[in-house]
Amino acid sequence: MTQRLPLSHFLLALAVVAVWGTNFVVIHWGLQEFGPLMLATLRFSLAALPCVFFLRRPAVPWRELAAYGVLVGVGQFGLLYIAMQHDISSGLASLVIQMQVFFTVALAAGLLGERVRGFQIAAMAVAAAGLVFIAVNAQQSATPRGLVLTIVAATAWAASNLVVKKAGKVNALAYVAWSSLFAMPPLFALTIALEGWPSIVRSVSHADLAGWAAALWQALANSLFGYGIWSWLLARHPAADVTPMAMLVPVFGLGASALVLGEPLPGWKLAAAGLVVAGLALNIVWARLRPLPQAA
Repeated sequence: MTQRLPLSHFLLALAVVAVWGTNFVVIHWGLQEFGPLMLATLRFSLAALPCVFFLRRPAVPWRELAAYGVLVGVGQFGLLYIAMQHDISSGLASLVIQMQVFFTVALAAGLLGERVRGFQIAAMAVAAAGLVFIAVNAQQSATPRGLVLTIVAATAWAASNLVVKKAGKVNALAYVAWSSLFAMPPLFALTIALEGWPSIVRSVSHADLAGWAAALWQALANSLFGYGIWSWLLARHPAADVTPMAMLVPVFGLGASALVLGEPLPGWKLAAAGLVVAGLALNIVWARLRPLPQAA
């Protein structure tokens, strides 16, 4: 596997993080119409159906599909949507969830034996400084509960990255669609238990076109396109080369939240985003410049 992303793969990853970043605004709209767990149930139901009737099941064990579906569906998005309902702003959530980068690289090194190079550690340390700004200044944009839920969601995302790496080079679209089947039952059960059947009926019967469009966007753009491409990239490159690209998600998330939702951008948020981008730039630029002296 290459230690650098080819330009075409870099552009694919950039398209994914742009969709993921701006999606935090779409999640905000969806939560105006649906409860958080109901929105998650709709997302993964629409991602699975009807795709599984047209895509052959990928040649991976059922338990791996189930693990990926539950980790992403319940662990990542179930918790993230709950946090975003009342406990963390859209832009800040897009920044905190990127803790998954550090968790993924650490897990890949510890469990899969992937090598983490010195410049990657330095790049992640720079980006981590941005997260320190959040912990110190986030009182007006997040509650402690919101921060904890989002960090746990980031941990689930990191674990799912390792599951999909183990699958190897399979049909990424089919992998996401079939794994979404396993997210549906626990999410629906939790929706009934925590939000209640009357709430489900009320939201489904009264949701407007924008709410349904938000749910559909979650399934098509974020799950099938976003996680399909992301899984494809992780199957072909080390996690330490791919996952730092997700650090650009907050740039799109904070920008979209400010432009569309009017979320304020105080200096500490800009400083945090700047450090995150600087860490990503160090990871990418150093990887591309480092071979030059050897070649010379």
